[in-house]
Amino acid sequence: MLNHININIEKGDIYGLIGPNGAGKTTLIRAVTGLVSSNRGSIELFSHTESALIRQHRGKMGCVIEAPSIYPQFTAYQNMKIRQLTAGIPEEDKIKEILQIVGLPHTRKKKVKNFSLGMKQRLGLGLALLTSPDFLILDEPTNGLDPEGIQEMRHLILELNENHHITILISSHILGELSKVATRYGIIHEGKLVDEFTNRELEERCRRYLRITVDHIEKACNVLETKLQTNNVQVIDEGTLHIFDHLDRSGDICLALAQEGIKVFTIESKGEDLESYFLSLMGGLQHA
Repeated sequence: MLNHININIEKGDIYGLIGPNGAGKTTLIRAVTGLVSSNRGSIELFSHTESALIRQHRGKMGCVIEAPSIYPQFTAYQNMKIRQLTAGIPEEDKIKEILQIVGLPHTRKKKVKNFSLGMKQRLGLGLALLTSPDFLILDEPTNGLDPEGIQEMRHLILELNENHHITILISSHILGELSKVATRYGIIHEGKLVDEFTNRELEERCRRYLRITVDHIEKACNVLETKLQTNNVQVIDEGTLHIFDHLDRSGDICLALAQEGIKVFTIESKGEDLESYFLSLMGGLQHA
């Protein structure tokens, strides 16, 4: 169940939707695509909020939710042809173009039942691209893939966004991989959006630094500027500062401060990646 979800996906975004199992990610995706209806709230899609216009503009969307709907006894081209005919898409050349984009141009008579999981995922994505979508929704696109398959999917997502100007919403559990493509994030927990931030904001939140506690903050800042040529320092309180440079020179920093008579009580490396940030946030919510 969703509860007062309010996410903002801007044109050109690769939006990473993050949350534990059962958080409501797939339900949200199904609501956006019209597969389930909501009993309250509204959806704005391509700047439209009226139900009739939203239904009309869903034609500009492509989606792969859970396992792609494909016919294993047919080839990739035959699967694409069936989708083309059922969708009423006139340009047959488009099939070859899309198979080229998703990296399946040479499968020819090979039946889909003999495809690897990564090939099936890319075919599912190709089927979603047949309608030339402006907005693409991918639910766990790298789930179950090996490292090579994950890398291929990542490059494909970036190409679709950068070269074909497609806005993309990705639901994923592979947070480290998601951080390599996403430009904006939303974290969902128990049906609620608990945080939303851009990639730049994430970099700031997860930025690595040295946390130092000393007996004289002003003298320490002066030594760092004059001896180590850095003023990339943040004073936290009267005994604590963060240094964002020289992360691998903690020994040199301690020596420089000690030579000027400044006592260093502690020095430790801090900062998180997306996965650590997510886990700490979820842990905080579960104990709130």
